[in-house]
Amino acid sequence: MEGLLDNTLNVYLDAAPWLLLGLLAAGLIKAWLSEELLGRWLGGRGLWPVTKAAFIGAPLPLCSCGVLPAALGLHRGGASRSATVSFLIATPETGADSIAVSYALLGPFMTVVRPVAAILSAIFTGLLTTLVPQSRVEAPAAPASCGGCCSSSCATPPSPARQTALQKSTSGLKYAVSDILDDIAPWLSIGIVLAGLVTTLVPPQALAEWGSGLPAMVLMLLIGIPMYICATASTPVAAALLLAGISPGTVLVFLLAGPATNIATLAVVKKELGKGVLIAYLAGITIASIGLGLLTDLIAGGMSINIQADLSRGTELMPVWLAWGSALLLALLSIRPLRRLLIRA
Repeated sequence: MEGLLDNTLNVYLDAAPWLLLGLLAAGLIKAWLSEELLGRWLGGRGLWPVTKAAFIGAPLPLCSCGVLPAALGLHRGGASRSATVSFLIATPETGADSIAVSYALLGPFMTVVRPVAAILSAIFTGLLTTLVPQSRVEAPAAPASCGGCCSSSCATPPSPARQTALQKSTSGLKYAVSDILDDIAPWLSIGIVLAGLVTTLVPPQALAEWGSGLPAMVLMLLIGIPMYICATASTPVAAALLLAGISPGTVLVFLLAGPATNIATLAVVKKELGKGVLIAYLAGITIASIGLGLLTDLIAGGMSINIQADLSRGTELMPVWLAWGSALLLALLSIRPLRRLLIRA
């Protein structure tokens, strides 16, 4: 029991500074990128709008359910179906906060591979939807629903009155440490405990015999597609899988499929964009995830990357006082009454 607590605490201390840094970046992005501006950028058909949608969506601080109102708002504001799908995939698969936590828990190699794979899978799937014939009747512009799986960040707030740069930035940061943190905290906690449990009970190479290859990737895909888990909260789970001996490519399949899909996302895609787009959406994620997973394992093997050693490199330069201070601040912000006092102060 003592070993489990120690390992879980170590995972939390590793992640806390980078999670706070990611929340800071996510809040500023949320404050300074308006939905109206994004809608103008993503109009039209072809490769360029799809690529722009992937690059714009990748750093945004929205989970796989919270992204739905934003993506559908973009579609109804003039963005093409393919660009909407690209945005819908790239946004939850990665983000400023998840990239920061990835560096702490997954190491430099996976920190680079993860956002690159997210962007490539989004572009591929977006282009795949261009093969679906355009229906003559579009879905009615009903309010987007997340099926109750997110907090208030799932709803698109009304446009605020004109604010100064400081007010806008402050508003974004408050959003990050309240709505975003509330969305990810339960799943992040489960993931951290799971990582500590696996570290304690499973020897590092115990699953290496079956932890790679196509069958393992298909299994990860089947687990990830119906699951609701955001990019940041999936990171400690991925770290636990890597520690258990699962190959980086197989873990990448989980990191791509888990955040990009869940039951609510699939239902809304079918209703808003049509059954054909839904089929292309699932096919694109399946093909891209497994293909990029196999490529990742090939690169890792060719470069002789030691994933076990790589996992610890993100925390080598992290001062102990900063890790503990970040962990304490993050815990205080996660408790709503204490957070209200801190924000008012």
